[in-house]
Amino acid sequence: MGNPRKALRTTAVGAVSASLIAGTTLGLAPAVAAAPVAAGTADVRFVDITGDGGTNLKANVVTPANADGTRRYPLIVLPTSWGLPQVEYLAQAQKLADSGYVVVSYNVRGFWQSGGYIEVAGPPDVADASKVIDWALANTPADARKVGMAGLSYGAGIGLLAAAHDKRIKAVAALSGWADLIDSIYSGRTQHSQAAALLNGAGTLTGRPSPELKQIFKDFFASDLSKEQEIIDWGKKRSAETYVDRINANGPAIMLANAWGDTIFPPNQYADFYERLTGPKRLELRPGDHATTEATGLFGLPNDVWTDTTRWFDHYLKGEDNGIDREQPVQLKPRSSGGFEGYPDWKSVGATRKKIALAGTTTLHTNVDSGANGGIIFLSSILDQVAQLPPMASIPLLPRRWAGVWQSEKYASAQQVRGTTKLHTTVTSTKTSGTLVAYLYDVGPLGLGKLVSNAPYTFHEQTPGKPFGVDLELFSTAYDVPAGHRLALVVDTVDPLYIEHNPTGAQLTFSSPTTDPSYVSVPLREQ
Repeated sequence: MGNPRKALRTTAVGAVSASLIAGTTLGLAPAVAAAPVAAGTADVRFVDITGDGGTNLKANVVTPANADGTRRYPLIVLPTSWGLPQVEYLAQAQKLADSGYVVVSYNVRGFWQSGGYIEVAGPPDVADASKVIDWALANTPADARKVGMAGLSYGAGIGLLAAAHDKRIKAVAALSGWADLIDSIYSGRTQHSQAAALLNGAGTLTGRPSPELKQIFKDFFASDLSKEQEIIDWGKKRSAETYVDRINANGPAIMLANAWGDTIFPPNQYADFYERLTGPKRLELRPGDHATTEATGLFGLPNDVWTDTTRWFDHYLKGEDNGIDREQPVQLKPRSSGGFEGYPDWKSVGATRKKIALAGTTTLHTNVDSGANGGIIFLSSILDQVAQLPPMASIPLLPRRWAGVWQSEKYASAQQVRGTTKLHTTVTSTKTSGTLVAYLYDVGPLGLGKLVSNAPYTFHEQTPGKPFGVDLELFSTAYDVPAGHRLALVVDTVDPLYIEHNPTGAQLTFSSPTTDPSYVSVPLREQ
């Protein structure tokens, strides 16, 4: 964390992001609220539920139309997303109720009309989930043996944490969520400033941030290294990854779904968490950004994420033999073309690896954006999702004073990049702290590069002039590089998505010692 002069830049990003989330959140809420509930089908009630510590939680309950008290139904609990009201899931709740579930959706504490403060999936939020289950079992025809939790974004994170602390939860569908909060917004020891500003702006607009949360955001944006461990500890307490042993002991069936371009919760942390789960599990990754792949389902439109969510619950709560347990548990849809690919596990995704040597010595001047960057939060990945137009850069025209460029040979056949690209290099800095951002591009015959992946890396307390090794995992992806194209690794020091920590006038030198060569290792699908 380390350079207070970046505060002005962060403030500007926060203002822009707050405006963006205002339009997104407030525009979505009325539309979702208007989702029709067909007459004569599921029964909808709006209720108050007493959460942890007496906090009032606004909720709605949707029960099957033929529920007459003579039988019990599986229960699904839906905590709301960050900044959205309790009607967020009404269309999906009706569909679930029509197929035989009791569904309780509640506004998490600190947002809209619910009481309390925003705790960011802290212990009070986890306790609230159990209180909602208690209420549902006491006040609806819900079956205590068949309890599931689902949620989008914030609701996904709370659902996973609740499954670690409440043994009654037998199945979870966590959509566009997080398992490691720190790896999501502080990966590579670098603040993801646009993502954090977006969350901060939305929380301020639609809720009541707790004093603790206000201080966390203040310290996060101030780049105060003395607060770094405190922030990490705060985030780990709110990460399902921390409690994976408890989750495995409880044994719920967990479905994880995310998007390749999620700029708030990148897919790496979900994939790592998936590998550590020992119970029934499923991982789905699609093109898109945060929550964009599930959004149409909130309006009651056909949506394959919500369809698979229902199938997941139908099997693990109702006991239906619908085949979802016999499908390959890792399902990936490439960004470029084609349908889903199935894999037995995450390790099998990038079955082979091809290295690109990063030869020679390259010195970069810092503090200037070279033109290579990860794009704009939401906008860039949505363009990639709907039109296959990721952020682009002309690789030959990138200024070599501020960007290091290494390219592969032209590929005679298509290269199916699958999984996590890894960078290994040696860096020498003129200062004790600094930031670099690595980008992998698909480069066409005219030199136009389409962004395949990227990731930031920040270092502190290095000795000026002394080389040190850097190992960096880029964000996981699935992308097909056409025949006749190249892959290029580009490194620069400034990206609007992140806070950089390069002191004025700093220089970074990248080298490839003969005893420890530098390279980028690209995972490829086995042909």
